[in-house]
Amino acid sequence: MHIHDYEKLWLAVSLLLILSLIGTVTYGAVGPGVAMVADSEPTVDATALDEDERFAEPRVERVGENEYAAYVVAYQFAFQPDPLVVPANSTVTFYVTSRDVIHGFEVVGTNANTMVIPGEVAKLTVETDGPAEYGIVCNEYCGAGHHGMSGTLEVVSQSEYEGQNGGDGE
Repeated sequence: MHIHDYEKLWLAVSLLLILSLIGTVTYGAVGPGVAMVADSEPTVDATALDEDERFAEPRVERVGENEYAAYVVAYQFAFQPDPLVVPANSTVTFYVTSRDVIHGFEVVGTNANTMVIPGEVAKLTVETDGPAEYGIVCNEYCGAGHHGMSGTLEVVSQSEYEGQNGGDGE
C-alpha cells in the first residue's frame, strides 16, 4: 500500500498536535507553582452554619504577626461579611463556604479565585499590599440574582484596621 506524501505530512502534524496537547495538560497538572484544589479543610454542615464556630459569625481575625484569617459565607445573592476589611501589608487566608448553592469567590484584579461548594471550605491565601479597594464577584451562575452578587474587599492601613476593630485587630 502506498501512502501519499501529503497524507504522511498530515499524520505527522496530527501526531505532533496530540503529543503537544498531552504535554500541556500534564504540565498544567503538575507544573511549578500550580496548586490543585485540596480537601484538607474539614467539611461543614451547610444547613447549620450558625452552629459552626468558624462561620457562625463571618469575620476577619488576627491569627499571628501580620497574619489574618477571613471567614466568608456566600449565599444567594451576597457575601458575608460585606465589606470585608483587612489590613495592608499582611497575609490573609480566606476560608469560604456556601450555605445554599455553588458560588464563585473572585477578588477582581487579583489571582484570588475559587469555587465555593456547600459543605466544603475553600481556602486561599493572599498577600496584601498598600491600601486599596477590590470588588468581589461570584463567577459561578447561582440563580436569578447572580448578576448582582458582589461584595467589597477593603485593604486599609494597619492603624485604621486596629481603630475599627478595638485596637487588637480582632
